[in-house]
Amino acid sequence: MATQATSAEGIHIRQATEKDASLLLDLSAQTFNQAFGNQNSCDNMTAYMASAFTQDQILEEIKSPSSIFLMAYIAGYETPVGYTKLRTGKTPKELKGAKALEIHRIYVLQEMIGHGVGKALMERCLAIAQREKYEVIWLGVWENNTRAIEFYKKWGFKKFSSHIFRLGTEDQTDYLMKKELL
Repeated sequence: MATQATSAEGIHIRQATEKDASLLLDLSAQTFNQAFGNQNSCDNMTAYMASAFTQDQILEEIKSPSSIFLMAYIAGYETPVGYTKLRTGKTPKELKGAKALEIHRIYVLQEMIGHGVGKALMERCLAIAQREKYEVIWLGVWENNTRAIEFYKKWGFKKFSSHIFRLGTEDQTDYLMKKELL
């Protein structure tokens, strides 16, 4: 599932390697906090981030053959401004055995939203899914993340189910959305 570095609309996307673990850790924590910090308690954010965003966890995810991280760069920034993680192997039962690729994470720095970074990352995700002949691409999105839900709808994703996402001590509902590819 490897991907080559490319540029589109002034945005450069490349696959992350083990050497990028620190960069990804910083970007993951920053973007997650920007996306959800104002809507959740500090204790729940801290608890979740302490387990999901550690150097060891990120490194393990980068090394995993079932995942791929892509980092987006834009002129004027030395560090990545967005990233996505694609993952195989954890397909919801509602997809009934379809060959499916999950967009497990897709985040952009708040100040870069509206500059085409999310679009470039989504285009790359879809290109990889189509090249690898996946039947469906899917993701989970917090029911209160209206901006993201609208973004996914514009790309043709439709809600097909939901599941519980545990943030610290709080159970939250994530919508599961999919886009048929074949």
